[in-house]
Amino acid sequence: MSSIRIILVDDNDELRAYMSQYFQKQQDISVVGEAANGLDALKLIKEKQADVLLLDIIMPSLDGFGVLEQLQHLPPEKRPHVIAVTALGRDDFIRRAVDLGVMYYMIKPVDLPVLLDRVREVVRQRPSKPSEGRSVSAPGLNLDDRLSNLFLGMGIPAHIKGYQYLREAIKLVIATPSMIGGITKELYPAIAHRFGTTSSKVERAIRHAIEVAWSRGRVDTLDKAFGCEVAQPEEKPTNGEFIALIADKLSMDHTA
Repeated sequence: MSSIRIILVDDNDELRAYMSQYFQKQQDISVVGEAANGLDALKLIKEKQADVLLLDIIMPSLDGFGVLEQLQHLPPEKRPHVIAVTALGRDDFIRRAVDLGVMYYMIKPVDLPVLLDRVREVVRQRPSKPSEGRSVSAPGLNLDDRLSNLFLGMGIPAHIKGYQYLREAIKLVIATPSMIGGITKELYPAIAHRFGTTSSKVERAIRHAIEVAWSRGRVDTLDKAFGCEVAQPEEKPTNGEFIALIADKLSMDHTA
């Protein structure tokens, strides 16, 4: 299997070197370029055929948003998948980055094994054209991609535990719908076993993720994604209600 080609872009030389050293140790990863600013990053992107771009947002010469805007002018096959890795967690920054095609938005300090998982995930996902936007229900997107788009649109950041637990919960319920009826005895323990944690921590983390989404006032993302009114801002759902809602809607999309 060919290596996943990545470009690292961050103006923190020490952090960039640390990340490069980590990725170079992976048998399926090849770091084909590094840059400390957006202008050098664009040169590398045009020179190298990278699969994934790990991109900081605040940098000298040209910031991450400038890089993302310039990527829109490249043919789709020339654009790498982009994962933003930044210290900025502002809601408007996340929304703008997602609108410009970022597939994951991760807040520093990042867990490098988790970042590695995201790199592998975006390469496994089917390519999409950032300039055309990415709908949760769009044909050609796999389940992981649709969940990523939905959660980012709702403002659930990828670096919190609840993000991953929710993804796993929804995928399990889609595969085995009866699990939603045994959320505390079946679903939470299954997720806890998968991630090496406890059922109570899974429950709390999922609750936190849902509360983040509702506190950011982006629940209308659900309505836009599914083409009908499915959530009320003033009525925060339980964990089970939220998981069942998303699983049911995505299941219907899949079978339609």
